[in-house]
Amino acid sequence: MQTVDRGIVFRGEPGTDRQSAIMPSVAALDDDRWVCSFRAARTKGGNTETCLFAHSEDGGATWSEPVMPWPVPEWQTHPGRWRQAYVTALDASRVVAVLGWIDDTDPQVPYWNESDMTLTDTRICLCRSDDGGATWSAPEFLDLYPIQLCTPLTGPILVLGNGDWVCHFELNKRHGDPSVWRHASMMAVSRDQGRTWPLLSVASNDPANRYFYWDQRPGVLASATVLDTFWTLDTRTSEYINIQARESTDGCRTWSPMWDTGLPGQPGHPVSLPDGRIALSYVDRTAETKIKLRCSHDGGRTWPEHTELVLYDAADRQTWQQLGSIQDSWSEMAAFSVGLPATTLLPNGDVLVCYYAGPATDTTAIEWVRVRP
Repeated sequence: MQTVDRGIVFRGEPGTDRQSAIMPSVAALDDDRWVCSFRAARTKGGNTETCLFAHSEDGGATWSEPVMPWPVPEWQTHPGRWRQAYVTALDASRVVAVLGWIDDTDPQVPYWNESDMTLTDTRICLCRSDDGGATWSAPEFLDLYPIQLCTPLTGPILVLGNGDWVCHFELNKRHGDPSVWRHASMMAVSRDQGRTWPLLSVASNDPANRYFYWDQRPGVLASATVLDTFWTLDTRTSEYINIQARESTDGCRTWSPMWDTGLPGQPGHPVSLPDGRIALSYVDRTAETKIKLRCSHDGGRTWPEHTELVLYDAADRQTWQQLGSIQDSWSEMAAFSVGLPATTLLPNGDVLVCYYAGPATDTTAIEWVRVRP
């Protein structure tokens, strides 16, 4: 594997409400026409956030001025704002965006409440474009009944080989809920291109509540298998363990046992390469912070070191802190200035990876790397 090109989608603008740029999502309409969405805010942890959308017609050499094309709807008279936006290319012109809505009734209320480990009310919306993102349909809230908990998104809509759509997210408690937080990663499946979501499945959950399988990153492989990867916290030891993985061979209805990938850190979405290998981007913070890419020849069970390619090497040498609690892990996440790689396969077989990176927590850009396997 080799890096053949790299560039910047958007550079954070110091002193503005677009100073911090994180949570990228990227999709390819063809080899040279790309679309990208990301979260922008004055500070990474602040409440001035919105979600922006940009496109490139020349393989990432230049990008349009980012815009916020999705009006924010109310939920039962409650105003909201966008926290997440993830894009999926359905073909050379159609794009679907899945959006994370949060309650903005009181903008001073923090998204995450450390004292009781709860979130601001969080919901999911869907928008569609038939012209490459130039115009969009009105946002529609997803009906995920009987789920009544907060549902923060974990990435873009997946399209399975049979045409089903998969929306993936996590479960959390709303502010004021005194119950114990029992983390779960979820999948909702639609057979009618996002109009209804009748099938729900649990992609990860530890009944003992010891392991939190955070930030699930699933990908649809050429074999029609869905491979799901997890940034995994052992709450008993307050340590992150290696990336865990499991697979579904029946359209996200049932899941295999978890396995240890042997890779440290926080994964991106796995993609299938034309030669049958699987590529996985991930953030390794065991020493210097690096964004890496490795390949697997055996369905994601092993990821040999000789396949490793470093995509980004942080200059600030961020490393894992010694964690004492779940609250510490959230504080640590809030301080990162590099991370969240988003991966897609280009039609010619190249791998495109977007991530956020910058010199300081609140001063970051959205960057991209093109890799030839």
